Amino acid sequence: MSGSRIRPVAYGPLPADTTEDVRAIGAGAAPRVAVLPVGSFEQHGPYLPLATDTLVACAVAGEIAAAYPVHLLPPVTIACSHEHAAWPGTVSISSVTLHAVVRDIAASLRRSGVEALVVVNGHGGNYVLGNVVQEASARGERMALFPAPEDWETARERAGVVTSLLTDMHAGEIETSILLHAHPEVVRPGYASADFVADDRRHLLTTGMSAYTDSGVIGRPSLGSADKGKDILASLADSFGAYFSLLTVPSPVRADVRHVVPLAALTGEGTVSSTAAPTTASALSL
Repeated sequence: MSGSRIRPVAYGPLPADTTEDVRAIGAGAAPRVAVLPVGSFEQHGPYLPLATDTLVACAVAGEIAAAYPVHLLPPVTIACSHEHAAWPGTVSISSVTLHAVVRDIAASLRRSGVEALVVVNGHGGNYVLGNVVQEASARGERMALFPAPEDWETARERAGVVTSLLTDMHAGEIETSILLHAHPEVVRPGYASADFVADDRRHLLTTGMSAYTDSGVIGRPSLGSADKGKDILASLADSFGAYFSLLTVPSPVRADVRHVVPLAALTGEGTVSSTAAPTTASALSL
């Protein structure tokens, strides 16, 4: 279902579609699919902006919208960043509020004829998004959380990202690469010497990020490049195909679908495996 579209799908982080564009997008897909970027507004060290996760989510969503007939929505720009409260500029809302916002958006879309919603999460601390998708799916609604950890791992390998997903936790190689490609003007000098590793973060939810890093960085941003960022986004757009196919199946999803596409496309819980542990949020970063 991939292919190029001749019109722009976004102006900066905001969609440029008119209502007639949305009507035309939905004409060939049943059911219609909307894509909602969800980011955050939190510290990303001294060289990446507070809006990094929102810019990343929008870059991923924009790549998707350029390749698939989806209704691109404007981003949710403030989410659950409580672990970053020690740094100036960080702003959070409660998980209850974020849950309600996404659920209300999905309900509004259904009233306007858009039956399926994909939440593109750019912030790993938005754990509640997994619950939103699980609950919606249990009610028989069409919703997915993207990207799953497996999608990020595929993109990491395809782009030649050296840092593991565990180490590349925040303001590291992946986020720096995506912004160097999509928004190089917001990346400030200093990332080349900002590497910091803290792989054992078992008390993060209790202590917050400040117990593990003084700069706010956990990862290896020095390895970031625009070429890697371009390849990461291209890989994620390819991975989205399975989600789009699942959400646009006309008939109800059958149990055997899990053998051909990731269960993450439906619930955000990772691929089906007898040994796989469930996950509830994007693995990119906090």
